[in-house]
Amino acid sequence: MKKIILIAALAAACFQGLEAQTIDMKTTSDLSPFVFGHNLEHTRAAVNGGLSAQMLRNRKFAGKPSKNEGVAADWKGIGEKVLYITNQRGYTTHIGNPGMSRGNELNCQSVQNLVEGQVAGIYQEDLFLKKGEVYQMRVVTKVSAPLTLKVELTDRDGEKVYATKVISLEPVEDWTVSEFEMIPASSDKTACVRYTFNKKAEVTFGALSMMPKDNFHGMRSDVVANLKAIGPRIIRWPGGNFAGEYRWKDGLLPADQRGPLQAATEIETQPYTYGYDFHEIDTDDFIALCREVGAEPMLTINIAWNTPEESAEWVEYCNGGEDTEYGKIRAERGHKEPYNVHFWSLGNEMGYGHMEGPNGPEGYVALARKHADSMLEVTPDLELCSSGPYPNDTWAEYSAAALADKVKYISLHHYAGGSKLFVTPENTKKSYEEITKSFEGNINLAKTMRKSLDATGKNLHISFDEWNQWYSWYRPSCVAEGIYTARTMHFYINESSALDIPITCYFQPVGEGAILITPEGSRLTANGQMFEMMKAHQDGKVCAVLDNDDYSTVATVKDGILTMTLINASYDSDRAFSFAIKGKVLEAKLFSSEDVTPHSFFEESPLEVTTGRKDIKTVLPPHSAAILRISLAKKQ
Repeated sequence: MKKIILIAALAAACFQGLEAQTIDMKTTSDLSPFVFGHNLEHTRAAVNGGLSAQMLRNRKFAGKPSKNEGVAADWKGIGEKVLYITNQRGYTTHIGNPGMSRGNELNCQSVQNLVEGQVAGIYQEDLFLKKGEVYQMRVVTKVSAPLTLKVELTDRDGEKVYATKVISLEPVEDWTVSEFEMIPASSDKTACVRYTFNKKAEVTFGALSMMPKDNFHGMRSDVVANLKAIGPRIIRWPGGNFAGEYRWKDGLLPADQRGPLQAATEIETQPYTYGYDFHEIDTDDFIALCREVGAEPMLTINIAWNTPEESAEWVEYCNGGEDTEYGKIRAERGHKEPYNVHFWSLGNEMGYGHMEGPNGPEGYVALARKHADSMLEVTPDLELCSSGPYPNDTWAEYSAAALADKVKYISLHHYAGGSKLFVTPENTKKSYEEITKSFEGNINLAKTMRKSLDATGKNLHISFDEWNQWYSWYRPSCVAEGIYTARTMHFYINESSALDIPITCYFQPVGEGAILITPEGSRLTANGQMFEMMKAHQDGKVCAVLDNDDYSTVATVKDGILTMTLINASYDSDRAFSFAIKGKVLEAKLFSSEDVTPHSFFEESPLEVTTGRKDIKTVLPPHSAAILRISLAKKQ
């Protein structure tokens, strides 16, 4: 632990213009644990290339093949006189919902070697290998004749071989699943995996898999550790927009056999994987993740394509006993005790054109009520959340109020704007100030939403379950966005009780905002650093802070310890803080940076604090945040 620096006094100039803030520890409010929430949506790089430990891209050969060659995207062929065909031969599949099936989801890759003795096959490059790492491999094949399939880990050119496995295959009616481990003798950042044979025959690949052995339920252990570090108390899954593409029952299939899921509207949710998600994480995996990181699960149903019966079956799978049909299936899969999932969302952003399903409040209510009724028959005490284009007085009256007898939470989403130009000192300052000030959009929408819901006369809670900077998932994070995140969290912590916002979820931590992920490793971004700092407030009582119009301060108290987080959002000025508090400083840490532009992070250092007989003072440099933990004197 870094040493806390306590100094007897700071230079008087440091406190010129100081405006003291008052912490009222006698006026407190409850803090919902679910204010510390996050999304885990199967979009862009959050799962594929993010949380998932799967190293192979397009491992189930979805989409259209390459021009003239017939090789699936992200794969390349080996051999000169070889016929490649990407076709549908039925290894990957879907369960139910035939009307939901979309094009080129259920492909296989055929390789026909037309010359005896020629080396033929497929390969994928740009894999990050670690020397001595154990990799779990699976190969799903059908062959037209007895042959041996060679699997190699090599350099980019195939000249250096780091590991080899030879599989003997026979022509059989069903698919052959070969599982084995490989340990490369060298590290390589641009390695290849090659699957080759030299017999004049056909090999059809149904699916291929490669993961580090130290994965957690198919997820990267380092990413799981970083997710745990930011302290989510509730995680919303599998969407978001992706909920409208998700087929929960496919999760009952082995991971290799789950059919890829094509994005419903263009490729917005899956732009990096040709418009397809490969369903690497199922319900059991997600629940295991929630338990590992200490979060409550919040599941979003596919209200457009699931029938009410299918939604109820999902609830039964999660919450039913072994004496129920789907509870028995869960138990047979190794999970005897019910998961007791209480939070469920009835679709996502219904009423917008990008979501399939009813676009008006009356149509949504008719459909949502059927799902709610069926789900509540299975578990009567579910906490349900409805969606729509909120804030919207029409939807508040004809949807939220109409469902209020069964649905108490109403979903709200907001993505803040702001300039992103950083190439001169002038526009860097302008962009910084616009980004950090844009947290006010969350404030305005929350207050508007509260007024709209209160007008219905119903007791309705806000679930602010998507918030972030707009398009933050398409660019590197920075300290400017970290300050935005800290200010937003300060608003939620201070006002969630007054505005009745028990749930807020950041969109989204993994690979798109709070955790930076590369093949080599992962780390917290400036946003992630702020979430890790803010989790110190969990389980505390929120103290009223006077003179706190810009939400620069949050104070919570628990077990005789006062925790304060402070923000100086100014671009170029120090800010002094003074509090009439007596106590012993247990922790004082500063998060600061000279740089606010993309690719910047906070540096952690001891925070200089002066402690007097009746007060505590400190100064924060520009664009910084800090945490103070104080053991209180018995009398304040």
